[in-house]
Amino acid sequence: MKKKTKRLRQSDEYHSVLSFLVKNPNTALNYKQIGAQLDINPSDIPQILDLLVKDSKIKQVDRGKFMYVKTRDEITGVLDFNQRGIAYLMVENLDEDIKIKPGDTLDAFDGDTVHVKVAYSKGKRKAKAFVTEVVQRARTTFVGTVSKSGRHYFIIPDHNKIHTDFYVPEKKAKNANHGDKVLVRFTDWPADAKNPFAEVVEVFGPAGENTAEMHAIVAEFGFDTHFEDAVEQAAQKLPKTISQEEIAKRKDFRNTLTFTIDPEDAKDFDDALSFKRLEDGWLEIGVHIADVSHYVQTRDKIDEEALDRGTSVYLVDRTIPMLPEVLSNELCSLRPHEDSLCYAVIFKINENAEIREYEIVKTVIHSDHRYSYEQAQEGIINGKGEHAEELALMNKIAKRLRKARFNAGAINFETTEFRFKLDDKGKPLSVVPKQRFDAHKMIEEYMLLANRTVAKHVSTKAKNLAIPYRVHEEPSFEKLQEFVETAANFGYKIDTSSNHKLAHSINSMVQDLEGKLEADILQPLAIRSMEKAYYTTKKTSHFGLAFPFYTHFTSPIRRYPDLITHRYLHEYLTTGKTPNQEAIERMCKHSSEQEQKAVNAERASIKYKQIEYLQSYIGNEFEGIISGVTEWGIYVEIIENKCEGMVRIKDIPGDNYDFYPKSKKVIGQRTKNEYGMGQRVQIRIKNTNIDRRTVDFEFAE
Repeated sequence: MKKKTKRLRQSDEYHSVLSFLVKNPNTALNYKQIGAQLDINPSDIPQILDLLVKDSKIKQVDRGKFMYVKTRDEITGVLDFNQRGIAYLMVENLDEDIKIKPGDTLDAFDGDTVHVKVAYSKGKRKAKAFVTEVVQRARTTFVGTVSKSGRHYFIIPDHNKIHTDFYVPEKKAKNANHGDKVLVRFTDWPADAKNPFAEVVEVFGPAGENTAEMHAIVAEFGFDTHFEDAVEQAAQKLPKTISQEEIAKRKDFRNTLTFTIDPEDAKDFDDALSFKRLEDGWLEIGVHIADVSHYVQTRDKIDEEALDRGTSVYLVDRTIPMLPEVLSNELCSLRPHEDSLCYAVIFKINENAEIREYEIVKTVIHSDHRYSYEQAQEGIINGKGEHAEELALMNKIAKRLRKARFNAGAINFETTEFRFKLDDKGKPLSVVPKQRFDAHKMIEEYMLLANRTVAKHVSTKAKNLAIPYRVHEEPSFEKLQEFVETAANFGYKIDTSSNHKLAHSINSMVQDLEGKLEADILQPLAIRSMEKAYYTTKKTSHFGLAFPFYTHFTSPIRRYPDLITHRYLHEYLTTGKTPNQEAIERMCKHSSEQEQKAVNAERASIKYKQIEYLQSYIGNEFEGIISGVTEWGIYVEIIENKCEGMVRIKDIPGDNYDFYPKSKKVIGQRTKNEYGMGQRVQIRIKNTNIDRRTVDFEFAE
């Protein structure tokens, strides 16, 4: 009897009966009424009802009559599933998340906002919790792979926090084939159904094919890979030439030396620098940004689509743009030897990086030269090539701006980035480090200068104007602790007594780490210990840059907050009108969320390519460095290609290992062997799972 009770408690039937009663609250029903609605063995229903009463999930309100009693004291929160199917209810101002067992989550998915009932059983210390209602879906579309058997279609989701396959009726499968990567839309989850129902929205192609996988990653994070016809048509109708009337409204820089510096393979150029020597010995340096707001008007089809996307998405092998190509690569691209419309910040500055005055103004430019970073670097270092003297002087000023920023408390987050060399089918052939030149840092410094100047101007001279400030809050002590303790294990003291001392000690560490393997452990850990930057209309400082005010002004082609900063700043400066702050704040919140999704999509594409690359090396040995230690595994980063995988603790032979969270080590019970952060190890690639984007290593010693 006990075995049957346990079986019933863990059965789909138990949860189907509970789900049915929860969806029909405060309604007294007998077992026949329940059985008539559910495809369940009628003889099991009375015992299931008795178990639900014992588990304090329902009540017997009369002889043979059962009811789920809905009350006002149900807790509302957001579900966070782990990979094993256990969910935790995250509730604001609640010290500890509420644990919910698999099967007690009703028809909720990861990220959904739900009502939860907490039930206390007699003699039990811990309360049981179960979902009673999904208040709001975090998402209704999911990416997965088709598993087809006869006329039955099941979609195995890519996301490891979705713990059920989706059933798709044949007529809603869009002729998808077995093994295809698809996007599905959730439609229903009947109380008596084991699987949720869905319909195929888009077929990407065979799983494992590069374009199919990249498009699937984009869709997984909620971005579209193409624009609707109405948006493309609206973009095509935009004027392709610049009228003399428009030029007359702007400050004309077409006879001033102007150039762009971008990656060799860049297709859009959204910023340019101008340079002029003034008669009084000062210099005029202009930061000119593509004037997207001239072409994209408030609430037109293009604007609505740009707002919805919020940002461009950068994958390993492609860009999913925020704006149609006719805008991003043509009308708003500051191409050489063409007139272009810009919004600019013009500085009067000397060689010591002292700024006498600035002007925020609409401009028309004619770019004289398009440099790659490598070409600009050649001019800076060797003094060769066109405009080398001007480049060298501008770089000298940028270095002084950079030094002043660090002296003010900015943090130097220098990390090594890698890129993949791909064949014509998108398969990775090698992983190579991205070189970061003075030319990169020079462009970055002038963009920072323009952004901070616009933010300062608005905060001091246009106080009623709501724009998206870029905010980076001070780190919390709790988040810093892991980094501080790990740095100490490597011999670096991180002083947290003040923000300035924290920045100084991190910068000293970064400088000392240059060229050392530990840099790849400590610098990313330092970044992760910081708060995430976000957009808001509330005027708050940027901790990492040590700026009292900061905004994004310099990339309206790829970031929506920059576009609305352009739009509303110009409107304010010309008419005095101010936008609705609440509306801008909603845009800020949405843009922050979209930005994080785009970052996650980029990371997913990198992880996918890393695993695809390592598939060719299963069984091979590499030297690695331990990049993380947890109770379930040891993360190792391969030194030569920066690909990361995990050695499962339970798979380490010869001993049983215990995890020590304070020292971030695992230690063998018998051998006392230790594995800790930053330790060099020899690993062998054991297995790869490209669907789950995981790599298993084993120690080769």
